Amino acid sequence: MDKSVHLSLQHINFSVGGLSILNDVSFEVFQGELFALIGPNGAGKTSALNCVSGIYHSTGGQILYGGLDITGARAHEVAEAGIARTFQHAELFRHMTVLDNLLVGRHVKIRGGILSNGFFWGTTMREEIEHRKKVEEVIDFLELGRHRKRRASDLPYGIQKIVGLGRALATEPRILLLDEPSAGMNRQEKEDLARFMLRIKHEMGMTMIWVEHDMQLVGDLADRVVVLNFGTRIAEGKPEDVLSDPLVIQSYLGTKSESI
Repeated sequence: MDKSVHLSLQHINFSVGGLSILNDVSFEVFQGELFALIGPNGAGKTSALNCVSGIYHSTGGQILYGGLDITGARAHEVAEAGIARTFQHAELFRHMTVLDNLLVGRHVKIRGGILSNGFFWGTTMREEIEHRKKVEEVIDFLELGRHRKRRASDLPYGIQKIVGLGRALATEPRILLLDEPSAGMNRQEKEDLARFMLRIKHEMGMTMIWVEHDMQLVGDLADRVVVLNFGTRIAEGKPEDVLSDPLVIQSYLGTKSESI
């Protein structure tokens, strides 16, 4: 794993209507790292991803992507720069097929204008062929071939989550933000997800920032972990160290009451 910093959050604050969601949160993610962001419900994990991806704009601090300041960038600008994300819920176009949902992910790569895209010839034809080729590669990678012509609404929820992952991969990102990708999956689907994540890491060399509640998955897969609690970073380090930290255990389980 390359030890160069790929993404850096520096003293990030985020508040809504006077309610503080993130409080002076800082961490660095290295090139090619599988970096887990964990914490109890309401800890600010998804808000941190939203600040990186441009859905939210932080109210203080700085976000650096490979040295480029993307603080305050719009979501489409972040996507075009090479950062893609999945969502807690699949957020697919339910009436569209798997193939078409993944093609939507290619919109950040489309270079033709309205006029040229109205005619299927020349540059437009070559571009369309290339987009379909990339999508078919993602379908093969995620073993979605048998589902490619099925509507998203007809798929099991766990498969919908994999399609959401595929749509993010179709943008050819350099950083992948994963927001609770295993939520709603059964054990077999989680094992498939883990296998895909390891392949993304080792075969694509992609940096991943991963919000997760399944601590077994985190312990098995993550290179490093940061823990948030009430919007504040309370721990950082290797999974085996962080998951045994008394403060982390307390934040998840609460303080044990003394028996009377």
